[in-house]
Amino acid sequence: MCGICGIVTDGPPPDLDVVTAMMGRLGHRGPDGSGYLRDHQAVLGHTRLSLIDFAGGAQPIGNEDGNLWVTFNGEIFNYVELAAELNDRGHRFTTHSDTEVIVHAWEEWGADCFNKFNGQWAIGLWDRRQRQLILSRDRLGVRPLYYHLTPRGISFASEVKAIFADPSVPRALDPVGLDQTLTYWSTVAPRTVFEGVSQLPPGHFAIFDADGFRSEPYWRIDFPPRGQEPGQDLRENAEILRELIIKATRLRFERSDFPVGAYLSGGIDSAVTAAAIRHFTDANLDTFSLRFADAEFDEGQYQRSMVERLGTHHQEIVVSHRDIADVFPQVVWHAEAPVLRSAPAPLYLLSKLVRSSGYKVVVTGEGADEVLGGYDIYREARIRDFWARDPDSAVRGRAAELLYPWMARNPGQAPAFARGFFGQDLDPTDPAMSHRPRWKSTAALKSMLTAAIRDAVGTAPQPDLATELPDGSQRWDPLARAQWLEMTTLLPGYILASQGDRMLMANSVEGRFPFLDRDVVDFANRLPARHKLLGLDEKFLLKVAFADLVPEEIRHRAKQPYRAPDAASFFPGGTLPDWVEDAVSPAALLASGVFDPRQVAGLVAKAKTRSGRFGNTDNMRVLAVLSTQLIHRQFITDPAWVGAQTPPEPAHIIDFVSAERETDDTTDSIRA
Repeated sequence: MCGICGIVTDGPPPDLDVVTAMMGRLGHRGPDGSGYLRDHQAVLGHTRLSLIDFAGGAQPIGNEDGNLWVTFNGEIFNYVELAAELNDRGHRFTTHSDTEVIVHAWEEWGADCFNKFNGQWAIGLWDRRQRQLILSRDRLGVRPLYYHLTPRGISFASEVKAIFADPSVPRALDPVGLDQTLTYWSTVAPRTVFEGVSQLPPGHFAIFDADGFRSEPYWRIDFPPRGQEPGQDLRENAEILRELIIKATRLRFERSDFPVGAYLSGGIDSAVTAAAIRHFTDANLDTFSLRFADAEFDEGQYQRSMVERLGTHHQEIVVSHRDIADVFPQVVWHAEAPVLRSAPAPLYLLSKLVRSSGYKVVVTGEGADEVLGGYDIYREARIRDFWARDPDSAVRGRAAELLYPWMARNPGQAPAFARGFFGQDLDPTDPAMSHRPRWKSTAALKSMLTAAIRDAVGTAPQPDLATELPDGSQRWDPLARAQWLEMTTLLPGYILASQGDRMLMANSVEGRFPFLDRDVVDFANRLPARHKLLGLDEKFLLKVAFADLVPEEIRHRAKQPYRAPDAASFFPGGTLPDWVEDAVSPAALLASGVFDPRQVAGLVAKAKTRSGRFGNTDNMRVLAVLSTQLIHRQFITDPAWVGAQTPPEPAHIIDFVSAERETDDTTDSIRA
């Protein structure tokens, strides 16, 4: 795992000082080394977290004739097989790294190579002969990749802060990106919350050359028509799923030159991946868990149950409200986006524990909910679809009371509210019916925006995400449409970014996600909906597939998504943290121009007196204000607030410009 960056221009060679400053902003992603390649039009930069081929894997890496170079963040897990195939086709390798496979694969197959990769990646390739930059991002957006276009060229990087290391890049918040975040919980690629900075969408590659910038998908999320799924036998599908997940877990665990740990959350997803490691590899397994001082959020009893069953060496961290408040500014600096929950903060602290324990890699259960039907929103959608067939039925309406049994204030205790909330927008012809209540609930936060922001959004209206569903999606099962929406918004924009890659890499730890393996995802997307969500029993096939390895108390526990204390962490009833007071001050709010100061003042007064009893919407309001205000200060007005980043001293340098100058100087001396 690494940090990548680069600049391509049609003017003089890019400034090395700018590129090394960009690399300095990425030091947490790659503390083990750095390097760059400089050509007349391009510089590729790299900071390295060494996991494979420590001696030979320094980047950038080129092909045999030095005309194609790559800077790469991620892992190509099937690189051994691809290298063997490329060797048979006449390619010659000088390292044992997965990075070198990329340059030869592009030489051999062009853009088709990305479909051959099974992994997680962000790639920058520079073709010196064609004067062409190629960018690529993995199928589901595990690894980030941002870019900034100018009339003279392009800059790109793993994180926005590296692009902003170039003082010529303008800095401003994007109203449309903020609007999307306050609807979908994240922006939708290629949009970000920064004007002029875009992200390459998952499953896409792009080319930048003399003809400009163009991007296209090499892979799309797809599902078969309802009733035409190829496999209908439950037991057969359970056996296939089991084999695929075990294979994917071993692939991520065994192909590393360093020890790999595993997260245990207390749910079935991490229990499955940990059990696969324990029973199907020869490695000693170390596990890590997140606990909470607040019993409402703690899953310790389930974590201990799995630890005892597996017999792992286990470590845990217990997080308090104060811990969350203390690290939240660092969390936002790494997330680079407003967040509507405090949940990334404990994960930041957990990855710090992993790193301090000597680990660079952890296997986690992310992705299982999206690809195997595990989210409560899928259960909500199933009930709403059932209700929509007879909207006037009182009996069908009461089905909403079955949701969220784990919550202290669950729908069963407020049936009238449940019917009102889940009974809105019951339109079975709406491809986004599954998400309308959630989007509408989140969009309530936009009432706090200033008139200027609302007007700016109004001049650049964005299409309803429902219109972005692919052709033919009207023939998918409703669950498949809901999955597509989750895989397009929440998964890459929040789960894998703010909670995933950023919180792990903040402490130089790489996350690996077996449930997002190429073959697992392709298989899961072909499954009948009832194998994923049987009635209201989520991830049903996964429970069947691993019934022998995961105890019943975990397999059949009520679904409890990962949560952390929200507003209560920042408004403890006593003295507020200094940064909170500053963030919600009238001066700071006027400076950012995002939220109306009067409304924020009312929210703060309410939070100071009753944050522990805040409802869902008010919790999101608090987090939206605090995180957006931090984003504005850290990235727009006062980047030095988080501390200076020292540019690395590159140890791996390929400089064609200097080499040609030296050749010219030598020639001139001979002529003289």
